[in-house]
Amino acid sequence: MQKKKLFLGFIMMLALTMILAACGGDDSSDNGGGEGESNPDFIGLATGGTGGTYYPLGGTFSNLIEDATGITTDAVTSNASAENMAMIDNNEVEIAFVQTDIASYAVEGTQMFEAPIETIQGLGTLYPETIQIVTTADSGIESVEDLKGKTVSVGESGSGTRLNAEQILGAHDISFDDMDVQNLSFDDSATGIQDGSIDAAFITGGTPTGAVEGLAAQVDVVIVPIEEDKAQALMDEYSFYSTDEVPSGIYGLESAVPTVAVQAMLAVSSELSEDLVYEITKSIYDNTDSISHPKGEFISADTALQGIGIEVHPGAQKYYDEKGVEAE
Repeated sequence: MQKKKLFLGFIMMLALTMILAACGGDDSSDNGGGEGESNPDFIGLATGGTGGTYYPLGGTFSNLIEDATGITTDAVTSNASAENMAMIDNNEVEIAFVQTDIASYAVEGTQMFEAPIETIQGLGTLYPETIQIVTTADSGIESVEDLKGKTVSVGESGSGTRLNAEQILGAHDISFDDMDVQNLSFDDSATGIQDGSIDAAFITGGTPTGAVEGLAAQVDVVIVPIEEDKAQALMDEYSFYSTDEVPSGIYGLESAVPTVAVQAMLAVSSELSEDLVYEITKSIYDNTDSISHPKGEFISADTALQGIGIEVHPGAQKYYDEKGVEAE
C-alpha cells in the first residue's frame, strides 16, 4: 500500500512538472527579449521621401539588417518622422527614422501627437539633421525676415520639418500667417523652386540632401542663414537644437552658411525581442564602413546615445553596454 502511495505521488509530481513546463512555454520565440513575444517574418523600415537622406540610408540599413538576421527587410517611403511613429504604433513597420525632437513628442503625447505612443523605443542616433532654408539667387531672399509675403514650403503636413519651420520662424517673430504656406515634399519643393511656383522651402535633412543637389544642378541655390543670436534663442527654448552649418562646396556654395540642426535617429518597436534588436543594432553600427552616403561619416556607436531623448530598447542597450558606450 505504501509503495502504491509513493508511486501515485511520483505520478502527480511528474504531471505537475509537465504542466509548469507547458505554462512556462518555450521562450525561444522571443530570444529572451524585452516586451516582445515573437520575431517577425518581415521587417519594415520607414524612411521618408525619395528626395531626402532617410531613403538612401534606409536601403543600406535594410541590406545590413537582412544579411545579419536572415529576415527579409525593406525600406519603405513615408511622410517621415511623425507618420513613422504612427506606423510603428500601428504595427505597419518595425523600425523607423525619426528626428529626436519628434520622437520625444511622440513619447510625451505633445505637439502633433494627441496621446503618448508607448510602443517605441530608441535604437540609436545617427547624424545631424540640418535645417536648410533653400531658395535661389534670383529670389532676392537673403534673410529669414525676407520670407514674409513669400510663397514658402514648410514641409509635409505632420512632418518634423514643418514643426522646425514654425519654431524657427517664431524665433524671428514670424508666423505661417505672414506667408503663403505650402506643404510639399522635398522633391516637390525643389521642383516648385525651379519652376517659380514657390519662392523658398524649409528642408530638414542630412547634407547634401538629394532634392537640393538636383535643384543646384539647375539653378544657383542660396541657403538662408540663421544668425547666431536667433540660433541661441532656439537652443535656449528647445534643448534638441544645436548649431550647425551647410558646408562650402555643397550645392555650389562659395562659403559655409550658419544654421541649426536636430539629430536623426532610429526608433524601434518595443515589441521586438531583445536578441533581434541587439542583432539589428550590431548590424548597423559594426558596419558603418559600408555606408556610402556622406552622412555615414557621422554614424558611430560611440555617439549613438547622444541626444537620443527616449528610452533605449534593451537589445540596443545590450550592444552599447558591450561597447562601453554611455549616454552623455
